[in-house]
Amino acid sequence: MGRNTRKRRTPLATKAIAASAALALGGGGLVWANFYASAHEDESGWNQTKSTNAQVATINCPDVGQKLTNVPESARQGVAKELALLDRQITDAYTRLAETRQAQAGDAGYVDNAILGPLKSKRVATLDRIGININRAGGKAPQELDQFAQCQGVPAEQPQPNDGDGQDQNNDGQDQDQNNDGQDQGQDGGQDQGDGGQDNGQDQGNGGQAGNGPVADDFINIEDVQPGSRNLPNGLAANGDGGSTGSFTTNCGTNENENRNSDNVIVAPGVSNGAQHQHDYVGNQANNAFASDEDLANGDTSCQNQGDKSSYFWPVIRLQDGTQDIDQGQPGGGQDGNVGKIVEPAEAQLKFVGNRTSDVVAMPTALRIITGDAKSFTNGLNNANTSWSCTGFEDRQVTDKYPICPEGSSVVRTSNFQSCWDGQNIDSANHRTHVDFVEADGTCSNGFQAIPQLQVRLVYDIPAPQIENGQVANAFAVDSFPEQLHKPITDHNDFINFFDEDLMNEMVDCINNGEDCQ
Repeated sequence: MGRNTRKRRTPLATKAIAASAALALGGGGLVWANFYASAHEDESGWNQTKSTNAQVATINCPDVGQKLTNVPESARQGVAKELALLDRQITDAYTRLAETRQAQAGDAGYVDNAILGPLKSKRVATLDRIGININRAGGKAPQELDQFAQCQGVPAEQPQPNDGDGQDQNNDGQDQDQNNDGQDQGQDGGQDQGDGGQDNGQDQGNGGQAGNGPVADDFINIEDVQPGSRNLPNGLAANGDGGSTGSFTTNCGTNENENRNSDNVIVAPGVSNGAQHQHDYVGNQANNAFASDEDLANGDTSCQNQGDKSSYFWPVIRLQDGTQDIDQGQPGGGQDGNVGKIVEPAEAQLKFVGNRTSDVVAMPTALRIITGDAKSFTNGLNNANTSWSCTGFEDRQVTDKYPICPEGSSVVRTSNFQSCWDGQNIDSANHRTHVDFVEADGTCSNGFQAIPQLQVRLVYDIPAPQIENGQVANAFAVDSFPEQLHKPITDHNDFINFFDEDLMNEMVDCINNGEDCQ
């Protein structure tokens, strides 16, 4: 249905960046690989013949959860737990990949025989249990489930000088910035703060503080980005000059009370550390892996309007300045390759807008929406929805790079959610097919109804990274699954609707009547 199920090949470069063959010691005690792919094709696009004489950067496995579009309601929690186990198996295999570089160097078949082979066996058993769960609940498991057991090693290639448009632009922009006194001050300040990170991780391969990203090619100077050049069809603004032109803003703070966990109650209910990265939570304060709809409905809220108990959550951003946060040895933190200082947003704007072609209808209670894809580095761009920019430059949005902002400008990440609803379901088996993005003309396809579009704008005061000789110091990055290498394309955002009925109706009336309310 719509764009959520269409296959697209990524426009990103397919080459991989290899910093060196060194290993870096992560903040949680894990050793991570210093080999990074800058982008990829879709699941079938990796060419394993390239890896004969090349180190393997990461592991690419089919995202089984996105293949399951018809799972009986009574089987979904059991299936979700097995899907979370598949994620953990990938993490364990990736950790082994990073810890056995010496053995790999002496045995061309080591990765296939000692890592990918055992991983496939574990996945076959887990996929069988998924099928049993579905069939026992009266559903029909896909016959081809076993074909999703095989994973691939993604090779790293040594880049040539000036290799890659993004890197060239980044270097050019950096040279220009260093000729500017004001920018020099910002970069120097960041470098001073990042000396510890440089000594602890960057010197050993320039692969981020924990050795698993980001790399220099993941950044671009915002002044080198062309206005209006955002290249993803997902995440278009639904509102415009026609249709329902109003808005409703809810103020829920910036997570001042540091309510965080590494769960995801939408994708992995009942699974502790199901996300394997930390989320900031604003709004509903009861959200964790074990929260029921009743728990959320009765939870406290950080929103000024107490009628909004919705849950808004997104992966944290960390500054890799050599310091560690409170979760340095914990699941979702250092144990899963997420290290550095968590940065609280300076601003968190939560706005609901209308549809440029029609009125909107009320969202049902407990509606769940995930926008973006935490695994888009290996999955491809089918569900990706990222927008990175800087204050003062928000007509320039990038999707596959983190922005380097000039002095006085802050990093901005924006998420325009799906705003077309099937009119029946509050969730779906793959958490995608019950909602969709608007088309380019603002309409909803496949008979879906327009609902208020949530637009989340997060602003961060982060020192600008410094890039020199193809290496990045004082980097920042979004938390991610370990094998996703902290790529900016993996950014995502989550929402569960718990507006009370009266306030939801007030929102709809404001939007349809062209008023701006809060």
